[in-house]
Amino acid sequence: MAEKEDPSKQLLHLVIGGELSSLEGVTFADLDKVDIVGVYPNYATAHAAWRQKAQLTVDSAQTRYFIVHLHRLLEPDMDKK
Repeated sequence: MAEKEDPSKQLLHLVIGGELSSLEGVTFADLDKVDIVGVYPNYATAHAAWRQKAQLTVDSAQTRYFIVHLHRLLEPDMDKK
């Protein structure tokens, strides 16, 4: 579900992924091999990068990619307004 965004605000998102140690959690098997795809200025561009990486690894059940809402970590009270 896409979040509503003010185009004038920069809402940073991080896309990362890699092989998980288990399908039941989000623990990476090897932190040295975590793929840091990039930081994006909004959800739409982060989602496009996530989709591309996820599709490239569709045959690897242990590999997952995630979108981290950095703006929520940097300004946790912003979403409460």
